[in-house]
Amino acid sequence: MSTLEKRQAADLPRYAKIRQMNRGGYDRTVAYDILDAGLVAHCGFIHEDRPMVIPMAYARIDDRIYIHGASTTRIIKSNAEGVPASLTVTLVDGLVVARSAFHHSMNYRCAIVHGTARLVESEQEQIEALAAITDHLLPGRWDECREMMPKEHKATGVLVMDIDHVSTKVRTGGPVDDKEDLGTDIWAGVVPVVTALGQPLSAPDVPAETPVPASVPAARKKFA
Repeated sequence: MSTLEKRQAADLPRYAKIRQMNRGGYDRTVAYDILDAGLVAHCGFIHEDRPMVIPMAYARIDDRIYIHGASTTRIIKSNAEGVPASLTVTLVDGLVVARSAFHHSMNYRCAIVHGTARLVESEQEQIEALAAITDHLLPGRWDECREMMPKEHKATGVLVMDIDHVSTKVRTGGPVDDKEDLGTDIWAGVVPVVTALGQPLSAPDVPAETPVPASVPAARKKFA
């Protein structure tokens, strides 16, 4: 951890501090790279005194994270006024296979965000957020779609979470075996985990001559 990160960590509230600094860090550039490369964020909040974790589509705009859902869902309704929340995005890059079960692991990149979530009240900000979420998954798709209707805006809720604190955990490399296990005939190594988008499948009612929009190959390239 750099000197700057150590100074930053000293000022963090306890809940935002990394307990084991091995593989951990507070670099926002690293965290934002992970957030921008992910497909799903797991969002944590309290509902009726119970912890809840919901997988959500999302997008980052500067130091804010946007998520959306039906305006009637509890994650939207219960967090409208501004509440503490957390969000995690994890990218799995490989299974780390060691000679002992104890030393098996994963190569991964993980960003953990803490902040305050609130309902987006401004229609313009809601539109910008929904465009960002759509284009995060399929770059350029928002402009390919028809304009949203008023009833769709009414049925959709958007939460914004200001990124107050962010940390990362990253593991790379091969297995770390005990010295006495090295050189034995038990296989060890890394099994890469590859995430990619497949060939698009048109809906049955799409005319045969309709081309695949530019957002689809853009998404395949982004998440290759």
